[in-house]
Amino acid sequence: MERIFGRPIVTQEEMRARIRELGKQITTDYTGKDFVLVGVLKGAYAFYADLARAIRIPARVDFLIVTSDGSRRTTSGKTKTVKVVTELTEDIEGKDVLLVEDIVDSGLTVQQLVKALTKKKPRSIKVCTLLSKPDRRVIDVAIDYVGFNIPNKYVVGYGLDYQQKYRNLPYLAVLDIEGDQE
Repeated sequence: MERIFGRPIVTQEEMRARIRELGKQITTDYTGKDFVLVGVLKGAYAFYADLARAIRIPARVDFLIVTSDGSRRTTSGKTKTVKVVTELTEDIEGKDVLLVEDIVDSGLTVQQLVKALTKKKPRSIKVCTLLSKPDRRVIDVAIDYVGFNIPNKYVVGYGLDYQQKYRNLPYLAVLDIEGDQE
């Protein structure tokens, strides 16, 4: 049997509680605004769905599919190229946009996505991420809503993958590859 993950870092219960808190805060902050939630796929799908249900105001929903030229495990510091595979279906001009990410580590992807979305002339853009790795930050990016700050460990579950596997875990676990020592 393949054993790749194991050390839970955030439980399902902890995530549910924190997402409810984020939903309440976002509801307060966006009440009365023309609100668009933009999810970054594939990684943010589970978080995005739960967060959308925790927000108690009318919202438009949209998604971006994004690829990058590199692995999250790479620590070389190379500049990552982000490619938007699918465009938004919603016109965001003049609207208040919340970009929903699974994880912000280097900050490069968020920086490039915010820059691309800014060209569409929204009224505002804020960023919400389930996970933040401050120790990995290469670019100083504004993150307005953070689920959890985590150490610089590779995590899987709850939408995050290792070789396109383990997205379906209902919790987050530190990747546990044989020979990978802390």
